Amino acid sequence: MPTAAMVSFRLGGGDGVSVEAAKWQAALESLGYRVRTVAGEGPVDALLPGLAIGADVPPAAPDLRRALGDAELVVVENLCSLPLNPPAAQRVADACRGRPVVLHHHDLPWQRPHLAHHPPPPDDPAWRHVTINRLSQRELAARGIEAVTVYNTFDPDPPSGRRSAVRRALGLADDDRLVLQPTRALPRKRVGAAIAIAERLGAVYWLLGPAEDGFGPELERLLGAARCPVRRGPPLGDLEGGVPFGVHDAYAACDLVALPSSWEGFGNPTVESATHRRPLTVGCYPVAGELASFGFRWFDSEAPAPLADWFDAPDPGLLEHNHRVARRHFSVHDLPERLAAVLATL
Repeated sequence: MPTAAMVSFRLGGGDGVSVEAAKWQAALESLGYRVRTVAGEGPVDALLPGLAIGADVPPAAPDLRRALGDAELVVVENLCSLPLNPPAAQRVADACRGRPVVLHHHDLPWQRPHLAHHPPPPDDPAWRHVTINRLSQRELAARGIEAVTVYNTFDPDPPSGRRSAVRRALGLADDDRLVLQPTRALPRKRVGAAIAIAERLGAVYWLLGPAEDGFGPELERLLGAARCPVRRGPPLGDLEGGVPFGVHDAYAACDLVALPSSWEGFGNPTVESATHRRPLTVGCYPVAGELASFGFRWFDSEAPAPLADWFDAPDPGLLEHNHRVARRHFSVHDLPERLAAVLATL
């Protein structure tokens, strides 16, 4: 059985890269690979702290070579894409020269203003570059790097979730309207805009993820000034059945998903809202338009009137339409075939 080593800053968590890497891992295993995970943080097979975001010292070259072993394939998840630990990225690139490698790019330096001065990702004739959107594919091509796009994928029939149990845990009445922002809190996530949507709808605002990158004080200010009830993080305590809280429970509990971001490499809530049959209000970040071109029907986060009208007279046909689009174009069941096509070019 061939081995694939999957390498990243962190794996096994709830961040977008970890979530999509886990889907790739399952797809590779379905193709006959034994997958070894290597990261600076997380529940992985080989923990190398020097790979973590912001680590002071990169992993020693012998330790990295030992972690990669004789793997027939290496998949690098964003570590050589976004310069959050350049010495570690250089160490990984050096260790991978001349061997079959897929660089899975979730973000690129110039897509973050404070990182735009960094060079493009490393390249090698033996490697293949995969982006999660066509915008990044075109931007890499403009810099002399050929890539293919494999969009993020999703279970088209996710667990239904425990709406009543989660809403009780959040202290909500049956008729309370709940707006979910299923993201971390960062400047580009535009938490203030999501709060404003909840205010206009007379709803409760629920932020699922934590503040990161020093955004904590600004988040506290925004939440403190909110003119609507606020909930933060997963509900505490056990839910019915003793099963841990999952993101499907959050989608089941909410009445609207808010993603007013100014930038997302993909924005998983765009498709997750469709698979869970929830309406979505979305910002005009560039990749949102690319995804909308598949036929999704979303609400503009800057235009509140149509959304308010929809809640006055909900149209389940819109939700069913979005679900069909998600199933047709973004099903996780199609991922093994798409990865096999990439691997066939190595």
